[in-house]
Amino acid sequence: MKFHHPRHTPDSSGTLHQWDNETANCGMGAIANLRGEKSYDILDYALTSVCNMTHRGAVDADMKTGDGSGILCQIPRPLFAKAAGKFGYTGDENDLGVGVFFLPEGIAANIKSFTESVLTRRNIQIVGWREVPVNPEELGNLARLTQPEITHLLVSRPADVDADHFERLLYLVRREVEREFENEAAFYIPTLSSRLISYKGLAMPATLRAFYSDLQDSDFQTGISLYHQRFSTNTFPAWPLGQPFRMMCHNGEINTVRGNRNWMRSREEFFSSELWGDDIDLVKNLMHDEESDSASLDHALELLVLSGRRLEHAMRMLVPPAFRHDPDITEEERAFYNYIRSFSEPWDGPAGLCFTDGRTLCASLDRNGLRPSRFTLTEDGLLYIGSESGAVILPDEKIIRRGRLGPGQMLSANTETGELSYDKEIRKQLASQKPYAKWVDENRVELKDFTDPAAHVPTLEIEPLELSRQQVTHGVTAEDLDMVFPPMIKGAQEAVFSMGDDIPLAPLSRYPRLLFTYFKQLFAQVTNPPIDPIREWAVMTLGAGLGAERNLLSETANHARILSLESALLYEQELETLVKRQEHGFATQVIDTTWPVSEGEEGMKKALDRICAEAEESVNNKVEILVLSDRATSAERIPIPSLLATGSVHHHLNRCRKRLRTSLVIDTGEARDTHQIACLFGFGATAVCPYLGYATVRQVVATDTKKKLGDEMTPELAMSNYRKALEKGILKIMSKMGISVLNSYQGAQVFEALGVGKEVVDYAFTGVHSRIGGVGFKEIAEESLVRHRAAFETESKENKVLDLGDPGYNRYRKSGEAHAITTDVIKNFHTFVRDGKKEDYDDYVKVSLANDPITIKDILEFRVPASSIPLEEVEPAEEIVKRFTTAAMSMGALSPEAHETLAIAMNRIGGKSDSGEGGEDTR
Repeated sequence: MKFHHPRHTPDSSGTLHQWDNETANCGMGAIANLRGEKSYDILDYALTSVCNMTHRGAVDADMKTGDGSGILCQIPRPLFAKAAGKFGYTGDENDLGVGVFFLPEGIAANIKSFTESVLTRRNIQIVGWREVPVNPEELGNLARLTQPEITHLLVSRPADVDADHFERLLYLVRREVEREFENEAAFYIPTLSSRLISYKGLAMPATLRAFYSDLQDSDFQTGISLYHQRFSTNTFPAWPLGQPFRMMCHNGEINTVRGNRNWMRSREEFFSSELWGDDIDLVKNLMHDEESDSASLDHALELLVLSGRRLEHAMRMLVPPAFRHDPDITEEERAFYNYIRSFSEPWDGPAGLCFTDGRTLCASLDRNGLRPSRFTLTEDGLLYIGSESGAVILPDEKIIRRGRLGPGQMLSANTETGELSYDKEIRKQLASQKPYAKWVDENRVELKDFTDPAAHVPTLEIEPLELSRQQVTHGVTAEDLDMVFPPMIKGAQEAVFSMGDDIPLAPLSRYPRLLFTYFKQLFAQVTNPPIDPIREWAVMTLGAGLGAERNLLSETANHARILSLESALLYEQELETLVKRQEHGFATQVIDTTWPVSEGEEGMKKALDRICAEAEESVNNKVEILVLSDRATSAERIPIPSLLATGSVHHHLNRCRKRLRTSLVIDTGEARDTHQIACLFGFGATAVCPYLGYATVRQVVATDTKKKLGDEMTPELAMSNYRKALEKGILKIMSKMGISVLNSYQGAQVFEALGVGKEVVDYAFTGVHSRIGGVGFKEIAEESLVRHRAAFETESKENKVLDLGDPGYNRYRKSGEAHAITTDVIKNFHTFVRDGKKEDYDDYVKVSLANDPITIKDILEFRVPASSIPLEEVEPAEEIVKRFTTAAMSMGALSPEAHETLAIAMNRIGGKSDSGEGGEDTR
């Protein structure tokens, strides 16, 4: 469903705003009675707690409209028994189910009529539609303007249906209704359940109870209540985006959500379940790019639980702990996590989570513990969990235990049995559900078991002249051999350069740049912390698994069947073994990613279409490992940029829902540094073999006559150090985005394109932002042709190697790439600073502007019309001010008075106020 609509949020058309950048930071928690006793006190505690977290949210200038707050409770049976009685219902109150509907104006009757027809078809008794008693005067102006019609639907469980089946039936009803009205942006069903009910909105926590009259009724008796106060760090508030969602509330950000959504869409092709039967198609198409990361995580959790998994098990599949280097985890528990890793990647990022199925309440943290979660237990069975310990005031004499969750830990409270389980007990329970250790032992294949994991020099080495031609074709320069490779070979570290990149952006360069340079890495910001790959190495991994995935909704021994790699960066002999031996029946197919020179620039797009078709045909023939290789590069064949080939195949298989039937191994001469290889992983590669990088490493060692690399340096050691440097660099890139696990990074597309045209983005990089457009297939092919002609149409004197050239990307060369900071610029700047004369400043400006265009602003000019523009063609002032924004300054950098004044001013004129990291208002 499309939540971002003018009814809910400002119109973003005509701007560069992208809705999938939306994230939020919040306060949340939960209260439960371990004994299963239901009372109004539980609700009262929850409402009091969320009020005490008001400082964790934001408020509009009207001082009444918030970013969203809400509660998720067990259905209060006495309250709804009364409501059902008004419709003549005389059945058991425990058989009631309740739906909460946010209905748009104009089509409410159509939605109700269609919903009733679906319920009748599924033999579910309709008790009646209840108008929810609300008090709109408690809301702010913005909240009132966007408030939907809020209605309850009461239904009754059929006599021959058990409670779990009834819950699944209501889920299917909701899915049918959602599909029918998916284009109605203002329509939303917060909950439709026989166990849980949601009350949420754009009310401030203090007015939530006053807005919903139900929350003031003493018959509102519940044994579990989740609560949430939303703080939109860079989002617009909207009624549907308020939390809790249908099963959980979330404090944090899922940094890998783009990839998680794409992988879930691909998994839908495998879905089958006896529980869903012929209705299996209704549980597909769950993921929507327009909704929040938390909403997508909630969808995934809900599906797994309703498909038969325990609540704790389902969340462990989605947000697992770091288990590889944890000495406290038993081998059986490690086998369980290895098992679920075979067919489910982590939803990675800072996450404090509270979640419930209506019977059990759980809380957990992400593997890094980047959000707080504390708990308190009283002698009368009251359990409080929250992001802040002081949100609930409990008598000290009644408290029997206080604690907090550590990184990756979970807490579980079963209100039907009264059992409170801590992390160690939960791990043990989950690991003993099935013979996971046996399944992993018998089906998981380790690459290191049938090929030497150490570096080896290939038997057939590339001849020096041919190597230089390959290097020119793939863009390797003399500067790389001099400045990039040696530090990686000698110290297993990336080269360290001074800060700043002052060469032109790729689309402005005078040189044919590799496609990788058109993509910029995203990084964690605002309330979303990066992690330290050096000190937090224990929670990070570059391991990968090759092979087809299995049905997410079931568990069998065959689910553990993957070819496990300790590192997703392969040596040449490891890839050769994969292709030749096809160990343990992992069918492997090599696809050529080059195109004939004779076809010119038009040939590249044809080749891409051919590669995608071959990939799909191979998958249909049960090929589990696809190797995209450009080793056929020659005088007659041109390599397609490896990033373009990877993205094209990845998205083609995604579109036909076959991506997870196979793994993509990229055998490339083009990718050789950390950014390039990170791009390949980010756009869908499962593993990468940078064969030309290894060959160049061996060349650097062979030509090191002065022993600058050390007396003990060998080709094998150099290759090993080179791979270690790449691994460290990729971990660093992942950590900047707060991502710990490679298979979460794979396909997550945490990049932004700068200078890539729409036709290319739609074909090969679907979902990536490219705000200014840019090069198409024709221009990319032309740049590849330029490099290829330089490599194979240049005569070699006496069969000597080609000159690789030095474009000066990293260091200034007079005849090389333009730089913003040149000798003349520095010289004139020093003169001006020393003497302070106006003419010196003018000279400094003149030489600075004389440089080639470096950034986008360098090619912008004010365009003065020849005559005045008719006023009706000028954008209205109220539209222009929507793009005004204040700088994100943290509390302390600006005084509270300045913060408040700026926020009020921007709200009044309709602009954007940006608070940065705020603080608690002491008032």
